[in-house]
Amino acid sequence: MTSAKKEKSWVMVVGAILLGLIVDGMDLQMLSLALPSIMKELKLSNVSGGALSTLTLAGMGCGGILAGWLSDRVGRTRVVFWSIVVFSSGTGLIAFCHTFWQIGLIRFLSGFGVAALYSVGLTLAAEYVPAKRRGTILGIMQAGWSLGYVFAGLLSSYILPAIGWRPLFLCAIVPGAITLLMLRGLEDSPSWFAHREERRLAGKKHNEFASIWADKSVRKIFIAWSLTAIALQFGYYGVNTWLPSYMVKELGVNLKNMGWYVASTYAATVIGKIIAGSLTDYFGRRAIWAATSISTAIAIPVIIHYANAGNVAVLMLIFGLLFGAPMGINSTYLAESFPTSVRGTCVATSYNIGRIGSMSSPLMIGYVSTNFSIAYGLALLGIAYAITGIIPALFIRDRMYDPQALRTVEPSPVAENMKMAPEAA
Repeated sequence: MTSAKKEKSWVMVVGAILLGLIVDGMDLQMLSLALPSIMKELKLSNVSGGALSTLTLAGMGCGGILAGWLSDRVGRTRVVFWSIVVFSSGTGLIAFCHTFWQIGLIRFLSGFGVAALYSVGLTLAAEYVPAKRRGTILGIMQAGWSLGYVFAGLLSSYILPAIGWRPLFLCAIVPGAITLLMLRGLEDSPSWFAHREERRLAGKKHNEFASIWADKSVRKIFIAWSLTAIALQFGYYGVNTWLPSYMVKELGVNLKNMGWYVASTYAATVIGKIIAGSLTDYFGRRAIWAATSISTAIAIPVIIHYANAGNVAVLMLIFGLLFGAPMGINSTYLAESFPTSVRGTCVATSYNIGRIGSMSSPLMIGYVSTNFSIAYGLALLGIAYAITGIIPALFIRDRMYDPQALRTVEPSPVAENMKMAPEAA
């Protein structure tokens, strides 16, 4: 393959998946924004309304693990293609629902697609993007999810008051269809094809989950990443859930200003992800991961102690740059931690085990906030971010595998230059 063709291939992959991730983020945020209107029209209780979000998370957990395993078996591009079909069409179908169970079933199934694209799409991109640009490019792609949140907010501000919640969900269909057109003709990465050929020539059955547990070095890193993912998602989703309440109830910020402060914080998060991803190309994944995670852990108690209605806007901008930064590094660091033969399974499974943290965080913080204060509840997030930084710093080396490697016995020239380990069979 010529260098020009290689350049065109990875640019097309990145462009298609970036657009898909933006739609992915829109899908998740649309439900949150439309939920009050849905509950009012369908006469749903608070419990039923919350259950719709829980069903989405449950679908994401199951779908992410299944998609990772399938991507090692049948290919990344096939899984990515069908994940977009599932969640974009599912989002559109919500516009025609009239009962809780109709929406709940569609949200559960859509969750499969949402998680599949996030886990497998970024893995595919990591196997295409050149090593010297990987941190920067994947950091930008991670920011695509946050952009989806912003676009959903803008759309809802015009559509919900004017024509209601149903047309809002139809907005996911067009960009989803464009993403599918961009994916047409794209093949799996050369490294995935190389490993498929090796398995065929070996003539042995390959069980990805058994392989993870049988290989001590892979098992150790898999466990470390699973624990890290629980802590990271506990902290990240805890901030998303409780930060607005903290500003209103503890700092006395009015609702109008709170909305602007939260929007500014998310905008800073987009910038923080891109900066963090870029820095990893110069200073290494582990160093920037540890620095941003531990900085966030320190920033949380500082904000709790010093924030007031007058300075919270500035503090939230600084905090926005920090707390999403590990997410901007996550896909690159993860993809380079596992060999191609089990990369999809390891990346998707370890990350989706982390949903234990995302689902338990709002409940635990809510319990502590009820018995003490929201400030004490948010202090738990500082502990979570400290754990997020410490585990990889101690146990997960930088650039262990080259996602573009074609050989499993000897390291590729890129791997040698990057001091990566050779791909393990």
